Amino acid sequence: MKDIKIAVIGLGYVGLPLARLFSTKYKTIGFDVNKSRVEALMNGHDATLEVEDDLLKNAIANGFLCSTNIDDIKDCNFYVVTVPTPVDANNNPDLTPLYKASETVGKVISNGDIVVYESTVYPGVTEDECLPVVERVSGLIFNVDFFAGYSPERINPGDKLHTVEKIKKVTSGSTPEIGVLVNDVYSSVITAGTHLAPSMKVAEAAKVIENSQRDINIAFVNELSKIFNRMGIDTHEVLEAAGTKWNFLPFKPGLVGGHCIGVDPYYLAQCAQRYGYNPEIILAGRRMNDGIGEYVANQVIKLMLKKGIQVVNSEVLVLGFTFKENCPDVRNTKVVDIVKALKEYNINITIYDPWAKAQDVMHEYGLKVINEMPVNKYDATILAVAHNEFAGLDIISLLNKLHVIYDVKGFLNKELVDERL
Repeated sequence: MKDIKIAVIGLGYVGLPLARLFSTKYKTIGFDVNKSRVEALMNGHDATLEVEDDLLKNAIANGFLCSTNIDDIKDCNFYVVTVPTPVDANNNPDLTPLYKASETVGKVISNGDIVVYESTVYPGVTEDECLPVVERVSGLIFNVDFFAGYSPERINPGDKLHTVEKIKKVTSGSTPEIGVLVNDVYSSVITAGTHLAPSMKVAEAAKVIENSQRDINIAFVNELSKIFNRMGIDTHEVLEAAGTKWNFLPFKPGLVGGHCIGVDPYYLAQCAQRYGYNPEIILAGRRMNDGIGEYVANQVIKLMLKKGIQVVNSEVLVLGFTFKENCPDVRNTKVVDIVKALKEYNINITIYDPWAKAQDVMHEYGLKVINEMPVNKYDATILAVAHNEFAGLDIISLLNKLHVIYDVKGFLNKELVDERL
């Protein structure tokens, strides 16, 4: 194959770090349909905070380009698709972003080129759903005129330790030879190494079970939390004791949101159902985790009633709104479930999150978020996200004399807290 020239399609949490990394070794162009996003990147700032400004500016100075112009990627020969794969309102996989990205690839791909998909899907989507779109638009024949690969993303948003190059990468190709080539391209920039899977379906399946496994394990400890709460036992203390065994898995209870763990199991479940199998454990885990926000809200209400606090028109402070700590990503955050459940009691809710972008929260959820320290007095506070900024927060000063503190994350000093999840 001729010299590698890479186009990364989709410049979000996954695409931008990968494109920036590729640009250290190959001529790389990042493509995205979001004009304001591309303009911000070319000005040297990543609003997702996944790529530091200095790294981004240095990459641009050395030839890295971000563009919304499809003509800029026509000369590339190695296309990488990193668009999101969400679920719809009924938790069915929504492949619309993948279809659109495949159409984009079809408009620019040429003989001998390779397209690699990184978006999380169920086994078979790349070959059965995406590549036929590329064929239709391009007029080229898969595995004759152009080739493909699948290399599942493993980005962990907000994690500055396990960055893209430090996470081992699974690779695969549509033929054995293409698999080796795809693996060589990734291994040239991934310092943690790569694992060449025998087929694209195996690589797809490996990705979707990674997050399904975490979802099920978190669902288990969430159920334990409900059980131990009724027994008057602190779940975190139980987990700490059990964790002294060498092979005990260190999962903790909590909200399960974001664009991976709370979504990927639905992709696997739908795939299983297509083959006539009803995945009981996977879907049971999803039901458990999707109900935790409402459970937290109900526990807070019970605690307030036990203390004689008037619930209707009370003031409740929610600390954190993003789907995880120290990250501005609000996609599929389950904190919104706590807020919705509390609003049913006509409670006045203040959401304080120094990381979340207020305009994004208003656009996605119709809720107001403040980024500055609140000054009012509250009847209850819920620590929903363990941002570093909350570690030194004097919560008591924000509360009325009669109050409730609920800690979803087990983050606060236990002596301050009325109950932990």
